[in-house]
Parts: sequence; structure tokens; C-alpha cells
Amino acid sequence: MPQKPMPITAVLCLAICLLAGAAAPGTALAAGTPEPQGPPVHAAPEKAIDRYPTTIDSGSWDAGHIQGIAIDEKGGFVYHSFTNMLVKTDLDGNVVGTVGGFTGHLGDLDFNTQDGRVYGSLEYKAAESFYMAIFDVEKITEIGMDAESSGIVTAVYLEEVVDDFTADLDGNGIFDGDTANTADHRYGSSGIDGVSFGPGFGAAKGKQQLTVAYGIYRNNQREDNNHQVILQYDVSRWGKFERPLTQQDPHSSGPAEVDGKFFVHTGNTNFGVQNLAYDEASKNWYLGVYRGSKPGYPNRTLYVVDGTATPTEGTLHGQPGNESGLLLSLVQAGIPDESTGIFGWEFKADVGIEPVGHGYFYVARDFDDYSNGHKQEAASLELYRWTGAGSAGFERVVR
Repeated sequence: MPQKPMPITAVLCLAICLLAGAAAPGTALAAGTPEPQGPPVHAAPEKAIDRYPTTIDSGSWDAGHIQGIAIDEKGGFVYHSFTNMLVKTDLDGNVVGTVGGFTGHLGDLDFNTQDGRVYGSLEYKAAESFYMAIFDVEKITEIGMDAESSGIVTAVYLEEVVDDFTADLDGNGIFDGDTANTADHRYGSSGIDGVSFGPGFGAAKGKQQLTVAYGIYRNNQREDNNHQVILQYDVSRWGKFERPLTQQDPHSSGPAEVDGKFFVHTGNTNFGVQNLAYDEASKNWYLGVYRGSKPGYPNRTLYVVDGTATPTEGTLHGQPGNESGLLLSLVQAGIPDESTGIFGWEFKADVGIEPVGHGYFYVARDFDDYSNGHKQEAASLELYRWTGAGSAGFERVVR
């Protein structure tokens, strides 16, 4: 796909973003040890949201469907995960470059304002290996760059995820592998997907944590899979763990422990939290999921966690031995379910959702494109505003 000249609207947007970002405190990196990362500084003041296009084209690709998005507001770039390919565009959808060659599942993404890199969940279930892939996105300058040979991608192994995924819960000495129809996989874990940076739960400000949500197999016969599982990591010292991506010989370099493990009671969903996003304006965490089907639960498509509520120790109902954990609180708005007390919304946020400040978000809409004579995976990003009202909670921005 040829690269087109940057339109004047993108130039104006980028100029505004650079000016705002330059004036914002806490964004510069000091020499030596990085400063603790504070809340993301959104590059655009409220009026400049008008400079953002109402849609951004992700392109059409011979790849898997779109899994997540990340936006570098200051730089004016958008990153799109297409399962086995990362696509970099500008804010007008002009393609800057791509990174392909992934043999695993590349999922949700987020941009780290502290180090200027993109972080994405990466799964190799057959190899029982789960990673946070880290992209040196400044090096993405052309189409067709390779995930292994380009030097763009490093990976950090997530031992906590591996331990839960491979747990032999029925005690028969056999791990049943990548299947939902089993008693194995602690919490029903199928790996990881949703990724976002944000403060520690219960804190409106503070050092940003890499926050990673589990995938959860759909299984209506189990009672120990009704919580979403969310991990938090301080990545400021992760440099010692990073290794080049070696897909034929997966490494196991990563932190032995998490900095926090949390649970959200929603009922079982199909593959857990597909997309995770923290919004500084609302102080909420947005959980986009594929609809569940377990009887007795509301089975919504969007759940929202109150990021200011302190996690509370409580029983994880359905777990053996009355296991307890740190429980997160859902925002008490949207559509209530009287029988379970679970609140949620009906809004599609399962293939990409990213805040851009002041209550505005880009949300990915996926579709099949046959315009080139064969099926390609495609998406467009649409601009929405969070209101919390009605059954959807979002309203689309139309100009």
C-alpha cells in the first residue's frame, strides 16, 4: 500500500499536539534512570479535539482481524494490531510501516508515554509461553518489516500467566492444553489479551502500571471462571528482562512476581477482556468483551471499573477452598442486573478502544474487505465521547 503525503489536517493536528506536549510537565526523559511515569499527558487541549478526524482508516490486510489499537498523540501516530501484524499509520490513516511474521497471537496494545514504545500481549499457547511484546516504534519506517530480524521487537515473559494457564486443576497429571472443555486452567485462563497503562487501582494519580487482563475460556459448566483477572506490573526495571523475540526457541526471561493481581466479578465471558483502556478524564477502566452466554448473568459487552475505588479483599466465589483475592468495583451505572448486582453497558469495544483525552475515545470497527478480489481484514477507528448515559454509555462524534 503506497504511502501518501500527509494532508494539511494532519500537519495542523501534529503541530498542535507537539506544542501542547512540549509545554506539558513530566514528559521529558532525564539522563540515566527514567523518572517515574506519571499520568499520560494528552497532547490536545479540549478544543483541539476538533482537529482529530472522526474516522481513521486502519487499512485492509492479509492478516487476522484487528485486536487492539494504541495512539501516540504527541507524535501523531496510530498502531493497529491485526493478530499477526502491527500496522503503523498517521492520524489520517496513511500507512507508515508494518511489522509482520508473528507466529503467535498479537492482541491488545497500548503506548507507553514514558519510553515511547508500544506494548502488546503476545501468546504462544502451544509452547505454553506468554509475553509482553515491546515495539521500538520509531524504527517502523516501511511496509513488510519482520518481527524477529528487524530488531524492533523485544519480549518479556509473564510467568504468572503461564502458571495459571498450565495449572493442572483436576490433579490427573495431564495438562489438557488449549481447550475450553477441561477442568484445567486456573480461573479458566486462556492467556492474555487486554493491555493498558494506568495508575494503581484505587489511585487517581501516580506512577503508571502496565495492566494486563486475562483471556478466559467460555465454559458454562464451570463456576470458577466468573471473574475477570487483571495483573499490574511496574515496568520501570524491565530492561533486565527484555530479550529479542525468538519464536522457534521461546525464552523465559521475565518477572517472577506481579505487582498486583485483581478480580472483577462479571460472569464468564468468551475469551475474557479483549480490550482494556484507562481513561484519565473519568478515572475509569473500560473492559471490552465478547458477550458471554452463562445463564444467570447479564452477559453485557462492556464493563467499566471505578479506578478510584480501593480494591477490597473478598471471596472469589466458585474457587476451591474459599480462595480470596483483591476485588475491583464496577461503576454503578449503565444497565443494572438485579439478580447479580452487576452493572454494564451494551457497546462494542472488543477490537479496539483508546482514550485521547477529555472523555473522547477512538473505537475500532472491524469488517471484511473484498475490494481487492479476495477477503482482507479491515477496520476503521471512529471517534466517540463517553457520557455514561443510556444503554451504550458512548455517543459518536459527528461533524
